[in-house]
Amino acid sequence: MGHEFRFGITLAIPGSRDAWVDKVRRAEALGYDVVAVPDHLGLTAPFPALSLAAEVTERVTLGTFVLNTPFYNPTLLARDVAALDQFSMGRLELGLGAGYVKAEFDAAGIPMGSPGARVDHLEQTVLTMRKLYADPEYQPAPTRPQGPPLMIAGSGNRLLRIAAQHADVIALPGGVASPSGLPNAMTPDELAERADYVRGLLGERRDQVELNLLVYGVAGPAERNTLNERVRRFQPGFTDDRIRTAPGVLVGTPQEIADSVRKCRDRYGVTYFTMLEPDLETFAPVIELLK
Repeated sequence: MGHEFRFGITLAIPGSRDAWVDKVRRAEALGYDVVAVPDHLGLTAPFPALSLAAEVTERVTLGTFVLNTPFYNPTLLARDVAALDQFSMGRLELGLGAGYVKAEFDAAGIPMGSPGARVDHLEQTVLTMRKLYADPEYQPAPTRPQGPPLMIAGSGNRLLRIAAQHADVIALPGGVASPSGLPNAMTPDELAERADYVRGLLGERRDQVELNLLVYGVAGPAERNTLNERVRRFQPGFTDDRIRTAPGVLVGTPQEIADSVRKCRDRYGVTYFTMLEPDLETFAPVIELLK
């Protein structure tokens, strides 16, 4: 059984309380399914922002996209996650990643372990949370015995093996390591290889797990010539040739973009797409076409 489309928006630009309330309510009114907050220094803090979002919205799922898991003690994180899940009345979707921005580890005074060590920490975090939540006496109690739905984000083989075992959503970042040290956009063939790999790992869970793709930019036909520079404000390593063909960059009329989204579903099995805050309004007409 296939999944219905879901569309998320990451909101992260700091501002006033009123500005935040207006943004999350606008996202809900436009038809987004998920309002998510990333976890980067200098941007909005995930847990306070999502707690406020829960108070001022009624329908949307509230997500972390995604937590820099090595920043967190698993037992303390489990407490905060369960409390937010409880206070949002079960609308939380917990997204976890292994972390990748060395400057943020340095700024926080937290040693940045090897890729393997960071993935180990993510796996231990998942196992710790599941163990704690399985205790019927655990407080604060999450709304489900296993805790909120879990998203795991990344593209490495070992991380995807962990995600295939534990996650409800697997988020493919649409970026790939490059010689510059900065991620570059995945080509269609590279994304297809990663999607095929993870679907092969899922086995009997294949129809139960959603695949997610982060969309780095959405633009109408008139913005085609300026889109590359706009994408590079968030991803400076993305090159023109790869942006032009990247599945995670959507250009065209709303109908053309809707067709591209359907092609992503058909080729990669992706049914859950997450936009960046600057594209909140631009992508909204596409939601109407696809829902």
